[in-house]
Amino acid sequence: MSNFIFQALNGLSSAMFLWLVAAGLTVAFGVCGILNVAHGSLYMMGAYFAFTSFQILGLNFWLSLVFALIGAGIIGFLMERFFLRRIYDQPIEFQLILTFAFILVFDNLTKMIWGTMLIIPTMPSLFQGTIPIVGRPFPIYNLFIIFAGIAVALIIWVILNKTWWGMKLRAAASQREMANAIGINIPMLFTAAFVFAALLAAIGGALSTPIRVCDSGVGGAVIIQAFVVTVIGGLGSLKGAFVGALIIGVIGALCTLYVPFIELFVLYLIMAVVLIIRPQGLFGGER
Repeated sequence: MSNFIFQALNGLSSAMFLWLVAAGLTVAFGVCGILNVAHGSLYMMGAYFAFTSFQILGLNFWLSLVFALIGAGIIGFLMERFFLRRIYDQPIEFQLILTFAFILVFDNLTKMIWGTMLIIPTMPSLFQGTIPIVGRPFPIYNLFIIFAGIAVALIIWVILNKTWWGMKLRAAASQREMANAIGINIPMLFTAAFVFAALLAAIGGALSTPIRVCDSGVGGAVIIQAFVVTVIGGLGSLKGAFVGALIIGVIGALCTLYVPFIELFVLYLIMAVVLIIRPQGLFGGER
């Protein structure tokens, strides 16, 4: 039983990274209607920016997170303002081709700047050590990630449901023409929404650096998992993204412990079953 609980907690910490990426993907699609397959690359850039500021520039952990957010926010702004804005009314195939091109650009950009070797950051002294859980040492940083992911979920809920900007976002997502008619600046709102989505991906990447290696292929790997999460939860639903991340993170970790040879099969089987029973996802249509 202790092994089960311990591994479930590991899965919960992994789920928080997936949740942050899936949340940004959901915001970009739910508000702007952009299916951004390069969203994982924003996660990757957040990780590299955090590594650079913490490991190379010598900034503390919290400032490195701010540095990563600023860098990814600028990239998100440039992507939306000069590229994605031009294809909002185009078929989804144009979105997929353009955002896939960004994957190639960012992958090669990271290789040019940081090289092709795996980068292994160090753990900040603040989070070094373990605490006993069910008689076993559990890393303090993993516990921090669990609380950080939940905190971000609460912050997103407050922003979208309790602030005027959040209400405008939800209005634009559900009735774009009506929101424009009552004076909401839709282009500016879409830019802000996409930057917000980029920040969510970047914070996930930045938080991953103390326990995960940085490499140019991490963006492609994480976006596949994020799409599985959003398909299970329902594309466009933040609640679904959170629940889907929990399902994939915890079940994936338990499969790693008990049946590692069929882990991927189980995760994709869950997605297939959800699509068969409820094609729109568990919370499809909700935001």
